[in-house]
Amino acid sequence: MTTKLQIEQFLANEPIAMAGVSRNPKKFGRIAYEELLQKGLRLIPINPNIDSINGTACYPGVNDLPAEVNSIIIMTKKDQTEKIVKEVLAKGIKNIWIQQSSDTPEALALLKGKDVNLISKQCILMHHKPHSMHKFHRSIKAFFGGLPK
Repeated sequence: MTTKLQIEQFLANEPIAMAGVSRNPKKFGRIAYEELLQKGLRLIPINPNIDSINGTACYPGVNDLPAEVNSIIIMTKKDQTEKIVKEVLAKGIKNIWIQQSSDTPEALALLKGKDVNLISKQCILMHHKPHSMHKFHRSIKAFFGGLPK
């Protein structure tokens, strides 16, 4: 189970790569990327189908990331998550956030017992300076005791 300390440690390890940043500005992966940037996170986008997003270099894959990256948000479609996790492990990235709805049993099994800070079944938008709908969802989760402690 994810703890509040794990989330704090994850957010303290910037820059953070983000796999699943969409070319389409109306898709969740792009919306989340833009929102987290606006909230001050230093993000490095990953998408093999685009060279840059709003002037920021977009990396084609995990293996292409700069050595300084030790954290990643995986916001891919489920059928891509396991492949990304394998690449993350091979690269030695230790802080891994698999966005809720991107996790799969196979991807989580690959991480079981590994020396990583794994966050799953959580929405990063509820944990990093939430506002609007995500702040409301966080309040509901807190009311029912569902936030990490």
